[in-house]
Amino acid sequence: MPGSPYSDEQIEAAVQALAAPGRLDEAQRVVGSQAPQLQRILGQALSESEWFGSAHEEKVLQAAGAADPDERLRAVKILLAEETQVSMLIGVAVGIALADELTTPPED
Repeated sequence: MPGSPYSDEQIEAAVQALAAPGRLDEAQRVVGSQAPQLQRILGQALSESEWFGSAHEEKVLQAAGAADPDERLRAVKILLAEETQVSMLIGVAVGIALADELTTPPED
C-alpha cells in the first residue's frame, strides 16, 4: 500500500496475531452491529468494481448454462470462490479506510 506507515513485516505480524483464538471477537461484535451499513458500502464498492462487468455476467451465464451437472457445479464453485475473494479484498479495504477514519482527528 503506497505511503503505508507500516512495513511488510509489521503487517505480516499483525495478520498472524489476528489468527489467535478469540482475537476477532470484539471486531465481530462491532461489525455485527454495523452490518447493514457496511453491507451497503460493500455492495456499492462491488457494483463499481470492474470485476462485476460484462465478463462477470458471461461467467454467470456459462456456469448456469453448463449442460453437464458436474461441470455446472464446478463452474458455480469457481464463480463463488472468485466473488468471495473480491468481496474479501474490498472488505479489507473498507476496514482499512474505516480504521483510518477512526484514528484521524476530525478537522474543525
